[in-house]
Amino acid sequence: MRVLVFFAMLLGFSTAAHAEWLEASSDHFVIYAEDTRKDITRFSEELERYHAAMEYVTGQKTLTPSPSNRVTIYVVNSTNAVQKLYSGKRSNVAGFYQPRAGGSVAFVPRVKLGGKETDFSMIVLMHEYAHHYLISSSSFGMPRWFSEGAAEFYSAASFEKDGGVILGRPAMHRAYEIKDGRAAHVRELFEYDKYKKNRGKLRDTFYGKSWLLYHYMIFDQERAPQMRTYLIAMAKGASEVDAAREAFGDFNELEKELDSYARKRKMRAISLEGADLPIGKSAVRPLTEGEAAMMPLVMRSKRGVDEEQAAEVVVEMRRVANRYRRNAYVQTALAEAEYDAGNDEAAIAAADAALAIDPSRTNAYVQKGYALFRIAEGADDQAAAYNTAREPFLALNKIEPDHPLPLSYYYRSFVEQGVAPPAVAKTGLARAVQVAPFDLELRMNLATLQIQDGDFARARVTLAPVAVHPHADDAAETARKMIAKMDEDPDWDGVLPADDEDTASEEDGEAASS
Repeated sequence: MRVLVFFAMLLGFSTAAHAEWLEASSDHFVIYAEDTRKDITRFSEELERYHAAMEYVTGQKTLTPSPSNRVTIYVVNSTNAVQKLYSGKRSNVAGFYQPRAGGSVAFVPRVKLGGKETDFSMIVLMHEYAHHYLISSSSFGMPRWFSEGAAEFYSAASFEKDGGVILGRPAMHRAYEIKDGRAAHVRELFEYDKYKKNRGKLRDTFYGKSWLLYHYMIFDQERAPQMRTYLIAMAKGASEVDAAREAFGDFNELEKELDSYARKRKMRAISLEGADLPIGKSAVRPLTEGEAAMMPLVMRSKRGVDEEQAAEVVVEMRRVANRYRRNAYVQTALAEAEYDAGNDEAAIAAADAALAIDPSRTNAYVQKGYALFRIAEGADDQAAAYNTAREPFLALNKIEPDHPLPLSYYYRSFVEQGVAPPAVAKTGLARAVQVAPFDLELRMNLATLQIQDGDFARARVTLAPVAVHPHADDAAETARKMIAKMDEDPDWDGVLPADDEDTASEEDGEAASS
């Protein structure tokens, strides 16, 4: 590992020939893009090298995800297309990521490869994946500025022809924030709620200032040890402000240092050689005609739909599915759309059709299981109904033992009946969180179980990343209330008053702005 120096001054993927819908599959990613085989392979390999580079620098190895638990990346033609998927209208979103057990997805515009500077779409994706990696590799509840500063630090990366990766380059896409005279004072980084409340209509400079502080702390020899002091104080229960004051000293002096650092003409970065970053092969295949026809609808479905959108998507999917009745991918996609539209029997029928063609189609088991669980909620004989609902997940568990959804739904099959879950179900839920630590709903469920079992110490560790999560305000607030309740009531049973309960599911993660 070498440290390089870059000039810190402000300084296109052209339309691909012979593009077709392709899938690139690697250890940590599945990519769908209308692209050339050469470019999608390079894209896949660069993402894998990026993952390897973060592991090398942090020294934190993550579990290799089971096939269904990899991050799936959908590449669309333009930023406008991303914005339409995100909100249905124009916005300043340039890409977004949604963490879900067994179904994390990211949506980005087409990425320009091989240019002198890293394409912004790639920076957006790397920022999101940095969050995914960091929460997967540590149970520490990272303060918001630290989380965003680290994501900005790692995403300011570039790729060398020899397979090397450079991390921690100057984040030029944040230069306008750092140069803005109204930029956040460093003390505001440690009091985000107050900063957010008081920023009014001023430009949001939190990301840029967080990057600057993180970069400075990484490379300044005198300040770098203070980062460890800060994190240890936080881990022992100190507030962000108190921990920062203990570790960093006078905030005004630190602000002066950061201002001087921002004006430097040269900044350091970390250079890793390709030999230090071994990766596996990326398998590329063309989509079938049916898969390609379904892909625009699949992206809408995977993004998440409300009741009105679900009704629209399922009608369009039925038209495609009628043309490709013998395509397992198409029938699985239809099963998901039918479930989203509330049509449980139709979802089961489509899932069964997919599995009759291809018994290894994992998402078909998931959608069938979802539908059966919803049916079981209102069944007269709930014990029998939940036994039936478990069957698709048990079958999936045999195919993919570390798929988190069979593990979590086995546990839920008892809880939703009001039956005490057996030890094996509890162990399964803990394993689900281990393999999908980025899923906040799973963490909340496990923490509640740990509290009910009287294991407050483990519950605090489980809740810590949720309590400070930068993009899940409701879940974070609930987690903080749960931690506070444990502190004040040693006999607490894990049940909050109804007004204090918030859902941790359906979080969008982060939407990065252009």
